[in-house]
Amino acid sequence: MLLAHRLYSYVYQPNITLNEKSEQFIYIPTGSGFRDVVGILSDNGLLIDANSFEWVSERKNYKRNIKAGRYFINREMSNNELVNMLRSANQVPIDIHFHNIKTKKELAGKIANQIEADSISILSILSDSTFLDTNKFTPENINSIFIPNTYEFYWNTSAEQFINRILKEHQTFWNRERVRKAKDKGLRQTEVSTLASIVESESFMKDERPIIARLYLNRLKKGMKLQSDPTIIFAIGDFNIRRVLTKDLKVDSPYNTYINKGLPPGPICLPSINSIDAVLNATENNYLFMCAKEDFSGYHNFAKTAKEHSRNAKKYRRALNKRKIMR
Repeated sequence: MLLAHRLYSYVYQPNITLNEKSEQFIYIPTGSGFRDVVGILSDNGLLIDANSFEWVSERKNYKRNIKAGRYFINREMSNNELVNMLRSANQVPIDIHFHNIKTKKELAGKIANQIEADSISILSILSDSTFLDTNKFTPENINSIFIPNTYEFYWNTSAEQFINRILKEHQTFWNRERVRKAKDKGLRQTEVSTLASIVESESFMKDERPIIARLYLNRLKKGMKLQSDPTIIFAIGDFNIRRVLTKDLKVDSPYNTYINKGLPPGPICLPSINSIDAVLNATENNYLFMCAKEDFSGYHNFAKTAKEHSRNAKKYRRALNKRKIMR
């Protein structure tokens, strides 16, 4: 009876200790062996009795079936439940977010902080010439494959698996209706994303974005330079700039839309779905100029003529000076 009770406790009684917490996640990296798993559990102070866990693992053949992943642990788990979960790779997925991203390096770092793949591996794929050519992207516009949203992934997702999934999501997003609207405006999908990134960088006000999108489409149609301040900030690389100065407009960069006609070579941020759709569904207007409102509400004054725009710009400069915003 004593032996039977001991075996029963080995298998079915709780063997997890969580101190003050009632639950916790553990991460088992790809390539881990059984001793690594025991180390992870022990280092986190989770096992009440490591010997009983090893005994059950041996009999359930877990020692030779280690699966990487992110696993949810609670204080009620027995060795039997713990081993069954780990052996079957019954892990909890992660909701991956990437919003307000400007550069590939920043994006890779953000993703690497959420899944097992490291940022170097992600950047390597995004910079690979074969990958770019196969999927018809350039090093400058590859960021347009990322549609900011919430995606469910397993933690042990590799860089290749992550990028392949993002490509599928991109293809799903660009349905027939969106592709048609882009063609109607004479834009490729990557160009829509590039323009949308400018629209997003110009305004946080979602109701204003379709107006701004049309303004830039109007300028493109007339062959005018876009003259967008956010592209100057991107070209300089200092995203803390609050005021673009006259000297900044001379920065030597293909992203300088005060010097170069047309769209820059790629997005200056990851545009949201709202901004992309703002371009595809741009509001009809005849505006050619815009300037932030002097009340700092986040909205803009729009103008059809340079003279009207000059008046709006003077009001905004006075407001900046009054608040001592010089940079």
